[in-house]
Amino acid sequence: MITRSPNEFEKSKAQSPDLIDEIKAGLVAILGDRISDEEAIRRHHSKDEAYHTAMPHLVAFPNSASEVSSIVSLCNEFRFPLIPWGAGSSLEGNAVPVQGGLCLDMSNMNRILRIDADDHTATVEAGVRRKQLNHELRHTGLQFPIDPGADATLGGMAATRASGTNAVKYGTMRENVLYATVVSADGSIMKTRSRAPKSSAGYDLTGLLVGSEGTLGVITDLALKLYPIPDSIITLVCTFDSIPSAIEVVISAMHYDVSFSRVEFLDGSMMAAIAVFQKQAFSALPTLMVEFAGHKASTQHARDQFSEILCSAGGEIISSADTQEERSILWKIRHNALYAAINLAPGKRALITDVCIPLSSLSDCIVETRKDLDNSRFEAMIVGHVGDGNFHTFILIDPKSNEDILEAEALHKKIAERAIAMDGTCTGEHGIGIGKRELLIKELGKSVSLMRTIKDALDPHGIFNPGKLFM
Repeated sequence: MITRSPNEFEKSKAQSPDLIDEIKAGLVAILGDRISDEEAIRRHHSKDEAYHTAMPHLVAFPNSASEVSSIVSLCNEFRFPLIPWGAGSSLEGNAVPVQGGLCLDMSNMNRILRIDADDHTATVEAGVRRKQLNHELRHTGLQFPIDPGADATLGGMAATRASGTNAVKYGTMRENVLYATVVSADGSIMKTRSRAPKSSAGYDLTGLLVGSEGTLGVITDLALKLYPIPDSIITLVCTFDSIPSAIEVVISAMHYDVSFSRVEFLDGSMMAAIAVFQKQAFSALPTLMVEFAGHKASTQHARDQFSEILCSAGGEIISSADTQEERSILWKIRHNALYAAINLAPGKRALITDVCIPLSSLSDCIVETRKDLDNSRFEAMIVGHVGDGNFHTFILIDPKSNEDILEAEALHKKIAERAIAMDGTCTGEHGIGIGKRELLIKELGKSVSLMRTIKDALDPHGIFNPGKLFM
């Protein structure tokens, strides 16, 4: 059993030019010219949307599960770290190769293998992107609704257990992956289960792999649940005088079984940044974006129910849309949030947090977090998928300033520890980002030991260890 910290790995023989040359020669025999040590390509694979950076030694571009198997076997033989890579759209350094090693770029494995409209399933390779799949589905009347915002790969979304804006209606990737084909640490290729709608045949290996972030194997293809495209969709944008008023409306509406498909929150600071970015006259007020999807009668009923609750709380509907074009324009408010934040401070990057707490504690948690942000020296905003208790802060920092990083990470820790104390989690949907190991140990306690035991059993040489949790 071998585990290494990044510092220990830096001192190991895996850094030696001779070994890297030997690994490269082995990869050339498998892939031909689809292996690179060029600095520009390595640098492209050294970062995601967060501020963390670390370069891999090599980048490989496999075309098939059999090639992935051969690559993994080679890395296993030399105990060389391997990091699967999707689109690089994660938000907390999830795929950043902190131990160097080989970055396994899955973008060439982008084939849609089958669409079974009657079964409401699609089987895709790991490098297929969610917009690509929905484009292919456009004539079937079906959709894959999980929407993390970015046009991420479906393999990456499964690996990080992504969710996003539609999770309040459709759930997360955990509920929507029927099976995965995965290459384990010794190069074996296994399929976790069949496409049957349910099964009680042994361990839930699919559930174990969804959210494992490449620490247990490389997902090469997966089967996904599909859903009918709703007949009617209504989007509302609503403002409030206070954060508690906005959150209380969400909780009351859910209590009365209002059928949301999306419920998004943006605080006043976020709306001010969006007003600048989109050159629109938005008020710097706590804002909800809500959406209802289904048959026309049901969406209108849900809108009427919500409007009544909204008015009683002093909220105001400032925009409404029921056509796809109009709704797409409104949803730019939410989808542009990160870019609007960064736009306020050119040269800075966002440290992004990802807490999730029970709805009963959500208002208090957001209010106290906003106080922490206001008492700091950073520009910072709050956004969130408040229908399932999940919210994020964007804390703008100079990525070259150690002082900024240390102070912002301390603020991140305080926000996360508050969520954990409220029986929540430090990571609602972003997975195990860099720097969360200590927080996860505090949150999960002895469960971390079990997770490490499972990981060591499946990956005895630590080749799938991105260096964040299982050290």
